Order: sequence, then structure tokens, then C-alpha cells
Amino acid sequence: MPLDLVIGAQWGDEGKGRVVDLLAEKSDIVARYNGGDNAGHTVTVGEKIYKLHVIPTGLIHPGVTGVIGSGMVLNPHTLVEEMTQLREAGIQITPERLWISDAVQLITPAHRLLDRAKDAALGRDKIGTTGRGIGPAYTDKAARSGLRAGEMLDPTYFAERVGEHLEEANRLLVEWYHQEGMDIQAVLKEYLAAVEQLRPYVRRVGPLVQQALNEGKNVLAEGAQGTLLDLEQGTYPYVTSSCTTAAGIFSGLGIGVQPVRSIVGVTKAFQTRVGAGPFPTELEGELAQFLRGTGENPWDEFGTTTGRPRRVGCLDLVLLNYAREINGFTELFLTKLDILSGLSEIPVCVAYRCGDKTLTALDFSGDARLLAECSPMYEVLPGWEEDLRDVTRWEDLPANAQAYVQFIEKRTGLPVRSVSVGPERSALLYKD
Repeated sequence: MPLDLVIGAQWGDEGKGRVVDLLAEKSDIVARYNGGDNAGHTVTVGEKIYKLHVIPTGLIHPGVTGVIGSGMVLNPHTLVEEMTQLREAGIQITPERLWISDAVQLITPAHRLLDRAKDAALGRDKIGTTGRGIGPAYTDKAARSGLRAGEMLDPTYFAERVGEHLEEANRLLVEWYHQEGMDIQAVLKEYLAAVEQLRPYVRRVGPLVQQALNEGKNVLAEGAQGTLLDLEQGTYPYVTSSCTTAAGIFSGLGIGVQPVRSIVGVTKAFQTRVGAGPFPTELEGELAQFLRGTGENPWDEFGTTTGRPRRVGCLDLVLLNYAREINGFTELFLTKLDILSGLSEIPVCVAYRCGDKTLTALDFSGDARLLAECSPMYEVLPGWEEDLRDVTRWEDLPANAQAYVQFIEKRTGLPVRSVSVGPERSALLYKD
């Protein structure tokens, strides 16, 4: 049963899309199992740049079937827009190639409005959500009042359900958050028009994915966000509303627990995060600007979904080892090594100082309050001047760049199989 997982090892935005794109070439099915359109995966193919938020990245490859699993929350408008964009780029999108779980929860415009209203009401304690309605949709799921894709198959019943949902949301917006209410009929009409296009894609996906595994087909699970945003194991409360770790794959797709061939942890050569929350190795000033870029290039550190500038910092091996333990990574994929070119020295966090104690990954529990009290302890590695963009073989990397990767391997106990040195599909170095 060749099941492979790609998981973000940091706070998301690690470059999982390009890793999935690489592995999807040898996959039969690529499946999303968590999150919604708050996640953005970017893939550069020649002069084309694909930015996908809902559709599995692997669908760019012909012959691959994409799956939207039950662990996700789905915005029909976003999905229809992405389907249109891919078709315009010459990519075939049909019910045979894209499966939507009948158990996936649906996001509505009301969820988006409630998301923004609630976060704004928190004031300086706000989480810094993307405002895409993810949290409210998962809240409805937990409260057993959510809308599921399978309900779309009965148009009359579904229209009634959505109407009731919008009326309830309007009461909350007006009476609790003192916001302007929605035009329910206008929102309902537009929403149902998007849903109408998706009905042929809805089915029970769990048995189909399990059957593919039983037949020996290659299934690749594409995680969204990152380990540190996991609802249970992340830096709570500054997390997302779903399971972002490897454990979520089975419930998020509706398949049985079974052996996994590989769990690839994707990490940048440095650290970033979007939104609020503690960030021990965060940098400010010129060095932060150096790592972030200006936003002029699509691979600069600005959110794929929100466009917000990402917070940047030095690589944190405490958190990387924490992610390793939680997910059971079998290997690492290191992205953006090229961004470090030109630095004379590169600090790497290897432990925390908290009061009179030294903390490592084994001492960390995901508690954001504890993380906020920690100061990073660094080892400083020598940098390199050479531009890595033209390097095509691992052996041709500068010695200090190789040493940086080997340092990560030594401190995590994991092999780094591949390293990216540019945004293009071809800018990859295979270490083994």
C-alpha cells in the first residue's frame, strides 16, 4: 500500500506545493485532507505560476486524480474559480479527475463575515486569521450544525439549509458583533449557482482511495498549513482549526490506519510565520528584509492567500525536532537554501533558555505561553557568498552550504533528500 505524506514542518508556507508537484509525477492520486482556502500552494512551471488554495497541487500533472477529503472545509466559490483558472491554462478538470468527499464541510459567505468579525472583536488578542471562514466552518462542524457537500445532491433541501444558516449568521452579525447584515436572498442565489457546478464531483471518496491503495496505486497525501498550526499539537491558541499533522490523514480521507511508505517533512532553510503568536527567532531590520524580499517576486515571503508580509527569523531546530517527533518524519525536504546566499554568518537556534532552564524539543508541549517566555540559544555557522541559482548538482554547492544542510541532518537525525535553490520546478538538488 504505497501511501506517502507531505507535511509542513513549521508554521506553514514551507514550499509544500513544489514538493507535492515533484512527487505527484509518480502518483495516481493526490489528496488534500485538512484545512481550506486559507492554505496556498504555489508551483512554478516554466513561465507559469499556479497558486492553488483548494485543488490538490498534483492535479497539474495529467493522469493524476485529485481528492478533496472530508477533513477539509470547502468554499464552493474558491473551488469554481480555481477550476476555471486551470481549464484556461489547458488543464483538464472533470468529475473523473477531481473527487469531492460527500462529508466535506462547506464554507459560506456568512462564515467569512463571522470569521473577520470575531477576530476584530478580540482586539489586541486577535489570532490574525486569514478571514476565509475556516474557524467558523469547523465550529459548525463540531456543533453538528454544519453544511456537508453530500447535502448538495438534494437541491431543495440544501437551499433550505443554507437559507436557515444565513439567517442565523445574520442574527449573530447584527446582534452580537454589531455588523451590517447580509442580503440573504442575493447571497443565497450566488452561492447556489456555484454549488450547482460542483454536484457531479461529489462522492464517497474514502472507499475509492482505499481501493486504489489495495490495488497498489500510489497515493500522495498533501498536507496544508504546518505542524505548528495544528489545533491540538501546535502553538495553541495561535493555530488553525484542523489537524495539520500526519495523524490527520486517515480520518481526513476516510481510510483505515495502515503502513505509510514515507512522511516527508518540508522545512525552509530559515523560519517564517504569518499572523500573531510567539516567534522566538524572529528578526527585524535589514536581515529580516534580506530574508523576506520586497514582494516584487512571487517567491518572496508574502502570503499566497493573504498577501501579508511574513514574519521571518532564523531556523529553529527546537521546533523542527518537535515536528519530527509528532509526525514521524522519514526525511526532510529543505527549501529556499538559495535565500541565505550572501550572509557571512548564519545563526541556527539549537535550544531555548527559559529562566534558569535549557529546553529542547522534548521539553516543549506546544504551549504558546511557554514559547513566549523562551529565548533562543544559537550556534553560528559560516555562510557563503556564491549565488546558488545556477547550481544543478549537490556536489557543486559551496562547502559551507553543504555543511549547513549536513548540520540540519545531524541535529534532527533525518536525511535531507532534496534541496531547492530557486523557485523553478527544475531548481532542485538531489542529495542521495
